[in-house]
Amino acid sequence: MAFPLELTDLAAGVGRRRSRRINVGRVAVGDGAPISVQSMTITKTADINGTLQQIAELAATGCDIVRVAVPDTDDAAALPAIAAKSTIPVVADIHFQWKYAMAAIEAGCAGVRINPGNIKKHDKVKLIAQEAQARGIPIRVGVNAGSLQKEILAKHGGPTPEALVESALFEVGILEEVGFGDIKISVKHQNPVSMIAAYRLLATRVDYPLHLGVTEAGTPKDGIVKSSVGIGALLAQGIGDTIRVSLTAPPIEEVKAGNAILGALGLRPKKLDLVACPSCGRAEVDVFALANAVEERMAEIDAPMRVAVMGCIVNGPGEAREADVGVASGKGKGQIFRHGQVIRTVPEAEIVDALMQEAKLLAEEYRMSGGGPGVPEVVRS
Repeated sequence: MAFPLELTDLAAGVGRRRSRRINVGRVAVGDGAPISVQSMTITKTADINGTLQQIAELAATGCDIVRVAVPDTDDAAALPAIAAKSTIPVVADIHFQWKYAMAAIEAGCAGVRINPGNIKKHDKVKLIAQEAQARGIPIRVGVNAGSLQKEILAKHGGPTPEALVESALFEVGILEEVGFGDIKISVKHQNPVSMIAAYRLLATRVDYPLHLGVTEAGTPKDGIVKSSVGIGALLAQGIGDTIRVSLTAPPIEEVKAGNAILGALGLRPKKLDLVACPSCGRAEVDVFALANAVEERMAEIDAPMRVAVMGCIVNGPGEAREADVGVASGKGKGQIFRHGQVIRTVPEAEIVDALMQEAKLLAEEYRMSGGGPGVPEVVRS
C-alpha cells in the first residue's frame, strides 16, 4: 500500500510527513511530535556506573533518547539498573541474539532495536513482538547497508535504496503478522545520496515514523557534512521523526551536531544563531578572530539569541540591525546594534566585550519578561 507524503504546516515553514505516533518512554515520536535527537553510548553496557554517567552527560547536552549496545549476557544483565536510573529513555540495541531482546523488554527498556539482516529466526522475531506489545514497548526495525540479507543483496546487485526498503518492509511484515504496530524504521546508508533515496521511497510505502541517519558517516570533519546533507535534506522535505548523527567521535558530539541540524531548520530553538560574514577584501577588521571570539564567549549566555558579526558596510548594517545584537565594522571600529538600534561605536579591540555586554543585558531582559532558554519567539526571523 502506498502512503502519500501528506504534509502539514509547522514552524519555520517546514512541512511534516504524516505518520503514526509511538512513545519511546516519555518521548513521543511521529505524528507531528517534536523531532528528537538520539545517540548511543560507547561505554561497555555492563559498566553500569560508567554507562549511566555517559547517559547523564548526553542528556545534559540535549539528547532525548539513548541507545546501548547489548552484545553479551553481562550487558543484558546490566539493563534493569540502567533502564531504572537513566534520566532519558533507553533503547537496547540487539543483533543476532533474540534472547537479549527479550531480556531488554523484561528489564524495562523504553525500546528495542533489531536488525532484519542478522536475526534469522522469524518465529523468535514474532515472539519479541508479542512480548513488546504486551508491555507497550516499541521496536525499531534498523536496516543498514552493511548488514543486508545475502539474498536481497544478490537480487538488487548491492545495498541499493530499493534493497534497503525491501529488507525493512520484509521485517516489518513479520511484526505485523502478529498485530504489532508500534514500529519505527531506519534505512541507513553511508552514502547520503543513497540514504536520501531510500527514505524517500520508504516514506511512500508506510506511515510508520522514520529514524534518520547516515550510517558510519566518519569523523566529525566529514561525518557532520554527510549527516547534515542527508538528514537535513529529508527534514527539509518533511520526512523524518527522530535523528541520530553517527560520528567517529565522543557521542556528545553527535548530540551537538543533531541539535545544530534541527536548529538550522528552525525545528529546535538555538541558544546561539551566529551570523558572520565570510570576510573579503572590503573587511577592515579581523572578522575571523571576532567571530570565533564571540562564538566562544556566547557559551556564557544561556538564552536563545541571534548575534551578527559583520566586517564591512555593504551587508553589515542590515544584518546587524536584523539580529538581536550585532556589530557592523569598518576602519578598525564597529557600530554596536541592539534590537535594530545603534547603541555606540567602539574600537576593534573592544567589539567582543561590547557585544557580550549587550547580549547579557538582553538575556536578563528575556528572563525578567518570562522568556529565556527554549523560547523560540525571542529569536527574530
